[in-house]
Amino acid sequence: MTARLAAAVVLAAALAVPAGAQVLQDRKDDEVFRDVSATVLSYPQFTIFDAVSAEVTEGVVTRQGKVTMPFKKKDIERRIAKVPGVREVDSRIGVLPVSQFDDELRYGVARAIYGSSAFWHYAAMANPPIHIVVENGRITLTGVVSSDVERMLAKSLAASSNAFSVTSELK
Repeated sequence: MTARLAAAVVLAAALAVPAGAQVLQDRKDDEVFRDVSATVLSYPQFTIFDAVSAEVTEGVVTRQGKVTMPFKKKDIERRIAKVPGVREVDSRIGVLPVSQFDDELRYGVARAIYGSSAFWHYAAMANPPIHIVVENGRITLTGVVSSDVERMLAKSLAASSNAFSVTSELK
């Protein structure tokens, strides 16, 4: 009799919690992170000239990085907020200033890197892994490459531009 009563209490408690709420509570931070990452990468306006990283702690997503246009920041924030398991979005994304000089650097460095035969396999990807962030004439390379040689080559190709400085954060 007590086993039946306990089972009935557990069943009643399970039915009292909305189905979606239970799923959200059970989602782990790494699952939420994977979905957030996929959401950002599937955003059609996200390019190699934008760089966004995210960290998830107990459902709170902290986003950092730079984007080229203000609407991208807002769109990405809205998309992330819709991911199941996200309780809050802490946005630390900056918008890069509008500059013809920076635009010329972006395109020149992109041509130099992705035009090099060493990086053709990356250029053929839907989301190329090397991101070129240019702010006030300063270049920062972010993303992931396969080896230290590729990391150094990408920085060398970027340094051949007219940039004031080149920083490589490639991993």
